Amino acid sequence: MKHPTSRLLHAYWDRLRGERAAPERSEIEPGEIRNLLADSLILEIEPQRRHASVRLAGTRLCALFGRELRGSAFSDLWGMSDGDAAQGPWRLVETVAMDTVGVVAGLRGHTARDGTIDLELLLLPLRHRGRTQARMLGALSPHCVPPWLGLHPVIRLEATSLRMLGPAAIPDASDLPADMPAAANDPLPVRRGHLMVHEGGRLQRT
Repeated sequence: MKHPTSRLLHAYWDRLRGERAAPERSEIEPGEIRNLLADSLILEIEPQRRHASVRLAGTRLCALFGRELRGSAFSDLWGMSDGDAAQGPWRLVETVAMDTVGVVAGLRGHTARDGTIDLELLLLPLRHRGRTQARMLGALSPHCVPPWLGLHPVIRLEATSLRMLGPAAIPDASDLPADMPAAANDPLPVRRGHLMVHEGGRLQRT
């Protein structure tokens, strides 16, 4: 993680979760991360529809895209429909939800006037009413704030780098199941060779 917002938000999330794989959504106190809220977001996940939507988004994030993002599909930020997003934004969401680990990605945003901006995306799992595939906490932070922010909205994102923040490796696209598996239990998964072992004996190839 290169951006201070990503590092601080990850540290806050890590402190809240303790020995668990993820903290509860209800444990997030906005006042404790007030300096990070402008770049932060919360996603709502619908695994059966392979859909993620923005439930909350910070003011600078909305200014970056030139509109209110609440209720928007996560894939909309990439300039994709949900049907086209299987190998892009949905793969990021599915990796976080499936393995209950965080991911950090380098992104490049493009405007309609051929402007570009380098960004860092952080996605972290949250438990919501006992489920670890319902919410995600994240941040999308510019490496530097351009003078056109709020005037020329970003219309498309592309990934330039990707890294998983956890004990597992990012699975190949061919290894991703068509349907999301059951939610992981609280304890962190443990690596056993090329397998991830979740509490209860469930094994997952990595």
